[in-house]
Amino acid sequence: MENLKLSGCGTALVTPFRNGEVDYEVYAGLVDRQVAAGIHFLVPLGTTGETPCLDVREKLKILEITKDHCKGKPVIVGGGTNSLVQTLKGISELETYGPDAYLIVVPYYNKPTQEGMYEYFKAVAGATDKGIVLYNVPGRTGANLKAETTLRLAEIPNIIAIKEASGNYSQISEIIRNAPEGFSVLSGNDEETLPLMATGADGIISVASNIDPEDMVRMTEALLQDDIVTARRLHLKLMPLFRNCFVESNPIPVKAGMAALGLMENEFRLPLCPASQSTYELMEKTVKELELK
Repeated sequence: MENLKLSGCGTALVTPFRNGEVDYEVYAGLVDRQVAAGIHFLVPLGTTGETPCLDVREKLKILEITKDHCKGKPVIVGGGTNSLVQTLKGISELETYGPDAYLIVVPYYNKPTQEGMYEYFKAVAGATDKGIVLYNVPGRTGANLKAETTLRLAEIPNIIAIKEASGNYSQISEIIRNAPEGFSVLSGNDEETLPLMATGADGIISVASNIDPEDMVRMTEALLQDDIVTARRLHLKLMPLFRNCFVESNPIPVKAGMAALGLMENEFRLPLCPASQSTYELMEKTVKELELK
């Protein structure tokens, strides 16, 4: 198998709802908007997509639409749970629509040891010939995938990348410094894109690019070309968006911003609910200042 090399900006796509149902027509339009902006890859069914609140039928339809509208862009689909059996079952179901790789989160709630994480990811990788992107987000999972464990896993041929959202610059730098050739290190936090890519990371799986894909594409491409002047200008322009997308739990603010742009309804499934009025007004102001079309 020829491994996929991920770089640049991938969007962690939101899932639009209308009257309690997934709005597939709007979702297809959101994918088209990303592709038209030149996004480098697409990431449906992640945290930002409210995946825990979707049923199997909905997940498969979302993946099918993403593949139908991706215009050849790689599709990295979220497939992780906190149970090996359920993760493998989910991968088997998603396989029907041919994702290019799977984004597999560190098992949440269970708080596994480093050895438990290693064996879990090894087993997932062994169950498919598709690429596996590790996803480390200890603020949500309650467990941190350490650099040394990531680097052990990076030796497995079809473990191709990590989305690192620990916020631990030293840990991420250790992965960048020692990762084998072909293994991608991707930021999981928008505001860390510039410092991480400037010191060797390959890209970002972004929330903010749901709202402003064009500038995120420009910034990551500038960083890949070592054009720090352009990247810094875009980073500073986007910092209010980066910050404000997380004033409430993701994806509450980003959906508020997209609703303010008229891209979708500001609707969620419990336990998430629409943003407070102050957050909605903040996101409305944020997107207005970006002068997006």
